[in-house]
Amino acid sequence: MAAQARAIGINHVALEVGDIDEALRFYGSLFSFTLRGRIGDRMAFIDLGDQFIALAAGRRQPPDDGRHLGVVVDDTAAVRRALGELRVPLAGSRGLDFRDPWGNLVEVVQYDEVQFTKVPAVLRAMDVPELAKTPAALAELRAKGIDA
Repeated sequence: MAAQARAIGINHVALEVGDIDEALRFYGSLFSFTLRGRIGDRMAFIDLGDQFIALAAGRRQPPDDGRHLGVVVDDTAAVRRALGELRVPLAGSRGLDFRDPWGNLVEVVQYDEVQFTKVPAVLRAMDVPELAKTPAALAELRAKGIDA
């Protein structure tokens, strides 16, 4: 058997939305981000440092309870406040999950609480100060041989 390629990360995730401008306004009211670029009214690309989210205009699919996008932020309380101001109801009984206007399920987690990590160079490029991790998140990283 030939050697397999090792999956080493996610470059981007694409979300189907009804309208690109409306999606940029909605997500811009929740998150501070840099718009990498766009292709007319068909696609827009939101930078997340060394990764990005592609917003693609297309037909709406019915919501799927199993499929979701997980976004890591530095302040979940700020996202919770913004969702409240927009009157976006939380989805699910725990955590910070919501559906965008097109039915995409988004799960928001706080950087210091999860094993996901960005190298200091990427954080600096994003103009984000180095962020600490909780003891539980550090233990998860150490268990995988990652010294953070």
